Amino acid sequence: MRIVSLFPAATEIVCALGLRDQLVGVSHRCDYPPEIEGLAVVTRPQTGESAVAARAAAAVGEEMGPAELDRPALLASQPDLVIVREGGLGPGAGAVREALGEAATGPSIISLDPVSLEGIFHSITSIGAMTETEDEAIGLLEALREEIGEIEQQVVVRHDGGLAPKRVVVLEALEPLLASGRWVPEQVRRAGGWDLLGRDGEPASPTSWEAVRDVDPEMLILAPAGLSLRDSKRAWAQTEKPEMWDEIGAVRRGQVFIAEPVYFCRPGPRVVDGVAMLAEIFDPEGFIETSPPASWTPILE
Repeated sequence: MRIVSLFPAATEIVCALGLRDQLVGVSHRCDYPPEIEGLAVVTRPQTGESAVAARAAAAVGEEMGPAELDRPALLASQPDLVIVREGGLGPGAGAVREALGEAATGPSIISLDPVSLEGIFHSITSIGAMTETEDEAIGLLEALREEIGEIEQQVVVRHDGGLAPKRVVVLEALEPLLASGRWVPEQVRRAGGWDLLGRDGEPASPTSWEAVRDVDPEMLILAPAGLSLRDSKRAWAQTEKPEMWDEIGAVRRGQVFIAEPVYFCRPGPRVVDGVAMLAEIFDPEGFIETSPPASWTPILE
C-alpha cells in the first residue's frame, strides 16, 4: 500500500504502526520520526513562507498553518491511501479529491479530526483498520493506555498523601492569547492538575491576561502551537509582558514554564508524553524524569 499523510500526527501514527516503508508522501510540517527524511513533500504553506505559516498556526492553536496541496507531487506519489485532518488549516478530503480528479483510480481517504485523547486513540485504530495493521494498533494502544494508567495511579497516591491538584492555565498561543482546548485540559487532569481556562473538546479559545490574573493560577504553562521549544522561548522573549504580570499568582510563585508544544498540539501517540511531562512539572518529587528529554523549562527561577 502507498500511503500519503497530510498532517504530522498521522505520519507519526503510520510509522508507529510499522508502516514507514509504505509511506510515500508527507506534509511540509511532518518532522518526526527522523526516518521520514527524504520522503516526497506534497503540501506547502499557502503564504509561500514557512516562518509566516508557523506564526499563523500558532495564532490559532494549530500546528499546520494555512496549507495547500502540491498537486504534481501528490499525483506523482500515486497514493492508495491519503490521511487528512478535517477542521484544520491544511487540505482536507475535498481538496484531495479535487487535486486527484483526473487520476484513473482514486485512493481511499481517511478524514480524522480528534478533539479528545479517546479520539486520538480512535485515530490510531482507524488507520490500523485501513492498513491491515489492527494487531499493531491494538498493541500500541495498550502501551499508551498502560503508560497513562501508571501516571494516574501515581497521581492518586500523591493526592491521597495530601498533595492538592495544581491549579494551572495552559496557553496555546501568545499573540493573540489563546487558552487551551481539545484534549489539553484532559492531559492536565490526568497529570494531576486543573486547567482553569481550558475547554474540553473545543478549539483553543481567545483569552486575556486579565482573565489569567483573575483565575489566579498556581502554575502557568506556555505551549504555543506550531513552534518548537526554542522558537517558543524566542517568541516569549519578544512578547510584551502585561501591566498586571506581577499580579498573576504563578508569576509571584516563580511557577511559569515553557513546554515543547508538539506534545500538546499534535494529536498522535506523543500526547501521552505530554501527560508525563505535565505530571513532572506539577509534582517533581513524585514524578522524576518522566518527561521527554529537554522538553520543558522554567522561565522564572
